Amino acid sequence: MGIALNKLIHIGFGNIVNAGKIIAIVSPDSAPVKRMVQRAREDGSAIDATQGRKTKAVLVMENSQLVLSALLPETIAQRAQAEGKDEDET
Repeated sequence: MGIALNKLIHIGFGNIVNAGKIIAIVSPDSAPVKRMVQRAREDGSAIDATQGRKTKAVLVMENSQLVLSALLPETIAQRAQAEGKDEDET
């Protein structure tokens, strides 16, 4: 029985996340997402990977943590899909 290696994707500024643990990639503009991010910051379950830039995407992870990224959700989704295609070819 081998260990399955999950794919890692770059989310900007040298930050990398496990693509297999992402539940959703959402825009931070709506009020419900803003409240969710504020609660996560208060709880300490928000990981800020923006390097001081404007948050353009919020990644909701399996463990209920939120990862904030300065990349657009579309960019992150394209990278995650590209990783999936690489996996299919092997």
